[in-house]
Amino acid sequence: LSSLHLKEEKSKPDANGAVVKADDNIEKTEDEEKEDRAAQSLLNKLIRSNLVDTTNQVEVLQRDPTSPLYSVKSFEELRLKPQLLQGVYAMGFNRPSKIQENALPMMLAEPPQNLIAQSQSGTGKTAAFVLAMLSRVEPGNKYPQCLCLSPTYELALQTGKVIEQMGKFYPELKLAYAVRGNKLERGQKISEQIVIGTPGTVLDWCSKLKFIDPKKIKVFVLDEADVMIATQGHQDQSIRIQRMLPRDCQMLLFSATFEDSVWKFAQKVVPDPNIIKLKREEETLDTIKQYYVLCSNRDEKFQALCNIYGAITIAQAMIFCHTRKTAGWLAAELSKEGHQVALLSGEMMVEQRAAVIERFREGKEKVLVTTNVCARGIDVEQVSVVINFDLPVDKDGNPDNETYLHRIGRTGRFGKRGLAINMVDSKHSMNILNRIQEHFNKKINKLDTDDLDEIEKITN
Repeated sequence: LSSLHLKEEKSKPDANGAVVKADDNIEKTEDEEKEDRAAQSLLNKLIRSNLVDTTNQVEVLQRDPTSPLYSVKSFEELRLKPQLLQGVYAMGFNRPSKIQENALPMMLAEPPQNLIAQSQSGTGKTAAFVLAMLSRVEPGNKYPQCLCLSPTYELALQTGKVIEQMGKFYPELKLAYAVRGNKLERGQKISEQIVIGTPGTVLDWCSKLKFIDPKKIKVFVLDEADVMIATQGHQDQSIRIQRMLPRDCQMLLFSATFEDSVWKFAQKVVPDPNIIKLKREEETLDTIKQYYVLCSNRDEKFQALCNIYGAITIAQAMIFCHTRKTAGWLAAELSKEGHQVALLSGEMMVEQRAAVIERFREGKEKVLVTTNVCARGIDVEQVSVVINFDLPVDKDGNPDNETYLHRIGRTGRFGKRGLAINMVDSKHSMNILNRIQEHFNKKINKLDTDDLDEIEKITN
């Protein structure tokens, strides 16, 4: 994934020809947003050491409501080939995750059934569809039988790793990557039974180059559909591939979110599906103490942060900034003061971001300075303090309540007490904070020096 570069501040003439300084908060271009979604997904895969243990409710809508609903509590119940069961256990899966309990019996049923499933990263969906693909393959047939589409080259590689791990004891199964740069001789036919790739290359391999005979595909997987369709062209390419496949090909589509655009897309490519939704856990602010600190400018905010720094670093803290520029400045200033901080920023390669998060997780740095984009979906159990150096606002400058909940929800997790401190530096930001209070119907108190003892108690 190419690293995201910092935007330079450019001067540009306005309608009257006067030169206007571009704002530091320029919204990211659409392409950057898209890359962020793919990068975020990759980051989650790199930093997940185990499955997220969710208590979320699973909602299953069956294609045929009269047929009994099967769910399994063990992998043995699935009657897998012994070499696949061995692969599953070697990967450290002892029992099926919430999504796997319901999805696997549907995916492995005879005759094959189509599935649309919504589940967040870390819920075991990749392992589930990989198991479905490996179970359907006839190893004696040396041509592609399963096709999996991923939004980016890096995400395809991650899924490929899962296929290789799970198929470790099934050496006759082979995997090919249909990604840019994987050049094959024209007229060549592929002998690997599973092909994983990005939509453009897969389409070329199926139509123009004829490396794959799409009529022989038994399982078609669309992974990360929400990230996929954020890229112009991927949607059309995926639909064109799907139209070449046989009518009895099993279609499996996975997405972390189900916005309208994802639904419309899913309905085009997955006829007559079963649907599984993993309801999101309600995040709550009940265990989180919220304060605000009144300042008059950025330097005062920095001073206030330094004053409470000793109280917060007993535990681990995350500090959120609105722009990369502010995050970079703040991390540098805190370092100058002799504080050990880690910086998570959008222009880092995803692998670098993963390394920063690992160090933070291991407690090598107590404080992580970051922007919204980088921190989405990161769970670090020991975070007990979140500081909003900048309050979260949307592109129109209104309070972004969802992001506020998401940010401060990093603390107070797993039943622990948490603490959120909001830096306010203008009438405008006080207004934003008041609107956030109203939205959640939770009072946010002004932080006094007496409260620092209270803070130390919470963080201890």
